[in-house]
Amino acid sequence: MTTPTLVSDFYERVWNAGNQSAVGELLSEAFVFRGSLGPEMKGQARFWDYVCEVRLALANYRCEILECVFEGQLAFAKMKFTGTHVGDFRGYRPSGLQVHWHGAALFRFELERICDLWVLGDLAGLDAILRLNAGEERKT
Repeated sequence: MTTPTLVSDFYERVWNAGNQSAVGELLSEAFVFRGSLGPEMKGQARFWDYVCEVRLALANYRCEILECVFEGQLAFAKMKFTGTHVGDFRGYRPSGLQVHWHGAALFRFELERICDLWVLGDLAGLDAILRLNAGEERKT
């Protein structure tokens, strides 16, 4: 499996389709994830819980790869994330409206699996949309 296929399969099968079996196929046992939306996570099970949390809060959640470059055991992707805000998310009550934000993801691979992923996203922009959509300040 080539690096671009690993990256596209990760987003299409895990995030966009919510396919739990893809987690075991694409991620190493010792997978480490650091995302903009939360703390560092270790292991496939904790990562899957996180995927479910995001997908429950954002119906029709989609990750779109805008660009991807790779060299050796690394890949870097420019991303767009979208979904419908239907559950508590980032401290905001559900609004039912569409949200989106951009981000970037740095992947590291070992033995044809993703072993490390660090994602940075435009959380200030996302919070501005959530604030407008919810018509309220963040709940505590």
